[in-house]
Amino acid sequence: MSVSTVRKQETIAKYKQHESDTGSPEVQIALLSERIAHLTEHLKANHKDHHSRRGLLKMVGKRRSLLDYLKRTHSDRYKKLIEQLSLRR
Repeated sequence: MSVSTVRKQETIAKYKQHESDTGSPEVQIALLSERIAHLTEHLKANHKDHHSRRGLLKMVGKRRSLLDYLKRTHSDRYKKLIEQLSLRR
């Protein structure tokens, strides 16, 4: 019930900062956003799945803290990522 390996590789390729990058904040935030979107769709159909809801809330919190870190350290990269992922309106 997770994001496919191919989709994960595509996301990493799109947001990586350098050739061997898999752990930069941008990549982590993008992967979390994929998982959050996937889990949100699951919860629309399975609204009583409280275990998955807790996992979703933990992922949202993790993404929030990574976004805060990125905004604090590299505000230009933060703005670019927010634009690409369309997280803010």
